[in-house]
Amino acid sequence: KPQEKPNDSGKMTITKTFDFAGEEIKVTKEVDSSSKEAKSFLKQQEKLQSAAPGSLPTVSGVKRPSGMSSLLGKIGAKKQKMSTLEKSKLDWENFKEEEGIVEELAIHNRGKDGYIERKAFLERVDHRQFEIERDIRLSRMKP
Repeated sequence: KPQEKPNDSGKMTITKTFDFAGEEIKVTKEVDSSSKEAKSFLKQQEKLQSAAPGSLPTVSGVKRPSGMSSLLGKIGAKKQKMSTLEKSKLDWENFKEEEGIVEELAIHNRGKDGYIERKAFLERVDHRQFEIERDIRLSRMKP
């Protein structure tokens, strides 16, 4: 179940619990409190809180489970599952933070030999070449 902790700096910490290979994995993420993710998370929390009180019948103010159906509901409750790729990404992010190599990797990737920079350069060249070829085709079409 997701949890949130508001901070004074305009950021909030979101904790979500996933099921991965039979284990419970808790993912903690810090986001800006005005972001879309934070707003959707708060709406989801409000829905869960408003649905919870009406789900169980009450007798003189005390909540009572409704027998076998509530027991099966608790057992059959589906947890959000995490894929292998998501788990690998999470492990890699945690490793980078633990080893303190986040800045080093960012500097290396921004450099001349960085993969991201090379990819962006090739995309810009390809787009420019397409525009040149398109302009030539259009100029030939007009009589």
